[in-house]
Amino acid sequence: MAKNSGPEDWGWRAWLLPKPAAAALAATAFLLSLAGSQPALAQIDPFGWFEQLFQPNPPPRRAVKPRPEYRRAAPQPYLARPYLTRPRSSRPAIERATGKAGEKAIAKAKPAVAPTYFVAVLGDSLGQMLAQGLSEAFENRPQVAILRKAKENSGLVRDDFFDWTQATRDMFASGEKIDFAVMLIGSNDRQPLRDANGSYEPRSPEWQAAYTQRIEAIAAMFRDKKIPLVWVGLPILRSERLSGDALAFNEFYRAYAEKAGATYIDTWEAFADEAGQYSAFGPDINGQTVRLRASDGVHFTKAGARKLAHFVEPEIRRNLDEVLPNIEPAPNPANVANPDGTETPANVSALPGNEAPPAPKPVAGPILPLTGPVLAPGGELATRTTTAGTAKNTARTLIEQTLQQGRPLAPKPGRADDFSWPRN
Repeated sequence: MAKNSGPEDWGWRAWLLPKPAAAALAATAFLLSLAGSQPALAQIDPFGWFEQLFQPNPPPRRAVKPRPEYRRAAPQPYLARPYLTRPRSSRPAIERATGKAGEKAIAKAKPAVAPTYFVAVLGDSLGQMLAQGLSEAFENRPQVAILRKAKENSGLVRDDFFDWTQATRDMFASGEKIDFAVMLIGSNDRQPLRDANGSYEPRSPEWQAAYTQRIEAIAAMFRDKKIPLVWVGLPILRSERLSGDALAFNEFYRAYAEKAGATYIDTWEAFADEAGQYSAFGPDINGQTVRLRASDGVHFTKAGARKLAHFVEPEIRRNLDEVLPNIEPAPNPANVANPDGTETPANVSALPGNEAPPAPKPVAGPILPLTGPVLAPGGELATRTTTAGTAKNTARTLIEQTLQQGRPLAPKPGRADDFSWPRN
């Protein structure tokens, strides 16, 4: 009957085995213990046990705390927001001013100085840009107001869309104060013209007769009201066909506007290059090369509108200086009126002690003409007078005595060339 062997039996049996066999048996038992403890590691890396013998223990891992979950509240309905449910009276004044009414009130703030000189700018979309440039030009003159009367897409041809002749009559009938007027129109007039007698093709004889009659009628109304009118010619355009018609229109404006008393201003060359061709870029009023024309080849940029106004600005300023009253000079303190109505004499000073003020210094001295009568006796200039004793020792006398006559100079007593004897 077989007997189970325990650890004790292995121990005494190991002593009975030879020493090499016992060492092999111990190594086998150690390997079996490692293989039994980490079977997965032995299957993955058979030499992992050997590496673990010489590696330090890994640091303990820190437990990662789970992040708290943030739940976003559901958006409230628009009408249920708290800042809209407050009564209107409890809202701040600044918040109430952000409405449309507040924006209009801020935009239309009254200037410190009320305008007294009004310039009406009429025309089409180019006229609107001219008004913009004039507003910038006179922003430092608060007494000047630029009235923007221009109408986009309008012209002198389509009176069924906008009749400028009737609009001018209505403007004068309204009683609105106008001190100066500027007209820039014509960019939309390259189309047939219709009147009671029929329709006419652009630039035909009948078309020209009706068109020039409207120019003269508008200019004459300003002349009758004694309001200066400046008619600005069309600038050069990118399209050659439009530029050709614009040149013809400018000739009409020059002839018939001036005939009715208006002043014509030509701006063609101001927006052309050195070769006389269209150019979108050019010098502005400061001499810097910038973009002056819009991408459509007709209208202007902000810098171009300011340059366009630069040619009209001198005419307005000249009339402005004539119309506005001159500034009265400051009163002379020497002739200040007393409370009783009498004036203080000029020779009485208001300083303590009644000291007479010093005489005013003249601006310039007396004028002495070069061609006037001779004031010196005999007409001779003042010269230095010489005595009889010193006249002989002049330079000419010394030269004649020493160089021409060969005589030595007379010695002076005590000098080295004085050989007189006996010495005193």
